[in-house]
Amino acid sequence: MKGLKSILLWGLISVLGAAAFAILALSRGESVNAMWLIVAAVCTYAVAYRFYSRFIARKVFGLDDNRKTPAEVFNDGKDYVPTNKWVLFGHHFAAIAGAGPLVGPILAAQMGYLPGTLWIVIGVVLGGAVQDFVILFASMRRNGKSLGEMIKEEMGPVTGLIAALGILGIMIILLAVLALVVVKALVGSPWGMFTIAATIPIAILMGIYMRFIRPGRVAEASLGGFVLLILSIVAGQYVAEHPTLSAMFTLKGETIAILMIIYGFVASALPVWLLLAPRDYLSTFLKIGTIVGLALGIFVVMPDLQMPAVTKFIDGTGPVFAGNLFPFLFITIACGAVSGFHALVSSGTTPKMIELESHARPIGYGAMLMESFVAVMAMVAACVLTPGAYFAINSPAAVIGQDVAQAAKVVSSWGFTVTPDMLAQLAKDVGEQTVLSRTGGAPTLAIGMAHILSSVIGGKALMAFWYHFAILFEALFILTTIDAGTRVGRFMIQDIMGTFYKPLGKTDSLASNLIATTLCVLAWGYFLYQGVVDPLGGINTLWPLFGIANQMLAGIALLFATTVLFKMGKK
Repeated sequence: MKGLKSILLWGLISVLGAAAFAILALSRGESVNAMWLIVAAVCTYAVAYRFYSRFIARKVFGLDDNRKTPAEVFNDGKDYVPTNKWVLFGHHFAAIAGAGPLVGPILAAQMGYLPGTLWIVIGVVLGGAVQDFVILFASMRRNGKSLGEMIKEEMGPVTGLIAALGILGIMIILLAVLALVVVKALVGSPWGMFTIAATIPIAILMGIYMRFIRPGRVAEASLGGFVLLILSIVAGQYVAEHPTLSAMFTLKGETIAILMIIYGFVASALPVWLLLAPRDYLSTFLKIGTIVGLALGIFVVMPDLQMPAVTKFIDGTGPVFAGNLFPFLFITIACGAVSGFHALVSSGTTPKMIELESHARPIGYGAMLMESFVAVMAMVAACVLTPGAYFAINSPAAVIGQDVAQAAKVVSSWGFTVTPDMLAQLAKDVGEQTVLSRTGGAPTLAIGMAHILSSVIGGKALMAFWYHFAILFEALFILTTIDAGTRVGRFMIQDIMGTFYKPLGKTDSLASNLIATTLCVLAWGYFLYQGVVDPLGGINTLWPLFGIANQMLAGIALLFATTVLFKMGKK
C-alpha cells in the first residue's frame, strides 16, 4: 500500500510538472501566470532529486556511511570539522549562490522566458548539480583536496599547472564582471551610492564589536548590523533629496570603478575579522531573507509574465548581449544551470566538513537545485516587467540614445511598445533620475523585485524603498565575493610565483602578499575599467567572456570527473 501511494504521489508530481511545461511552451499570445514557471521548476527538481540523485549516490558512487570522511580522519577543529548536514548545506549554498544566478537569467530574458527557463531547469538536473555532486564526492574520497591538486595527481603536474593558470584567469574575469555589475547599479544613483558606502563602516563596527566589545556575540552584532543597514536605506532617500549631499554621492562610472579598485586592494589587505567576516554575516541574512521574501511574493501576487515565450532576438541581433541562442544562451545564463566555479567550492571547505558520506547528496546535488531555483525567480523578476521597459533598461545608450523620447522610439520600433511617460514614471517610482541603459542586470532585477514586493507590502509608496533594498542586497554579497575573491586570487598568484621562485610563494611574507595582491587587483581592475568606458555598456562584452570562462572551467571539472569514474570502473 505504501509503495502504491509513493507511485501515485510521484506520478502526480511528474504530470503536474509536465502540464506546467506544456502551458509555458504552448501559449501563443495569451498571458501566462508566473506560477506555472515556478511549478514546472519545483516539480522537475523534486523528481530529479528523488530519483536521479539517488541513482548516482547508490549505483555510481556507492556512498557508504560506515566509511570515515576527511572531517573525521583529520578533525583538527579548524579546517576539518564534522558539521551538521543542514548547517553545512547553508554554508555551501551561501558560498555558491553569488551574482551569477541573478544576473545571467536577467540578460537571457531578451530571448524570451522559455529558452532560458528550459536550460536553467534541465541543465541543472543533468549537468550543474551532477558536476557539483561528483566533484564533492571525488574530493571527499581524496582527503578534501582542491580541484587543482586532484587534477595534478590524476592528470600530471604539467596539466595541473595549466589548470591553475586557467582557473586564475577565470577568477580575474569573474571579479571584473561582479565589480561591473555593482558599478552599473550605482552610476548616477546617490541613494544607492550612499547606502553601499555606509555598509563599510557598519561592517567594520560589527567586526570591532565581535572581537573587542562583546566577543562571540554574533547574534547581537548581526541584529545590530541589519538594523543599521535598514536605517542606511532610509537615510539614503534623504541624501538623494538633499542638493549638496546628492551631488557628493552622484558619481560617474569611471570614478566608481577607481573607487572599487582601491576598495578591493584595501579590503583584501585588512584582517579577515575586520571587514570580510562581518560582511559575510550581513550578506547571508540579506540573501536568505530576500530570496525567501521574493518567493513568497511571487506566490502571493501571482503576476503574469509580460515577456513573450520567445522573442525575435534568438537570431543573435538582440541589444542586451550579442550572439545566437546556441551557444550564447547557455554561456549567458552560466551559474544558473552549470557553473565551473562551484567545482572550486565543492573541492574547497565543504568536503572537509562532511560528517557522513550520504550527506554529499543533499549538499552537492540539492544546493545546486536551490541555486537554480534562485535563477528561475530572477527570470520571473525580469519577465514580469513590460518588454518595452526591460529593453530600455538593459540596452546600451549607444543603441537607444540618452533621453526617454529617443529610447522609447527605438525600443518601440523593435515591436515592444513603450512611451517616454512610462519610462519617466518608472524612474520616479524607484527614486532614480533615470532607468535608461542601466545595463548589468542588477537594476532590472531590483525593479522586478520592487514590483513584486511592493504589491505585497506598501504599494507604489514603498517601491523606491524596495528597489534600493534590492540594490543593497545584490551589491552587498557581490562586494563580499570581491573581498574573498581577491584574497583567493592572491593565494593563486603566490602559488604560481612560488613555482618559479620559492620566496614569492610564502603567504607569510609581506612583500609577497603586496606583490600578489597588487597584480590581482590591477588585473581585474583593468577589465573593470574597460567595461565601464565601453560605449556598449561593458556587460555586452564582459559577461559573455565570463560565461565562456565559467563553462570552460565546468568542462575541466567534468573531464576530471570522467577520469575519476573511469578509474573506478564506472561506465
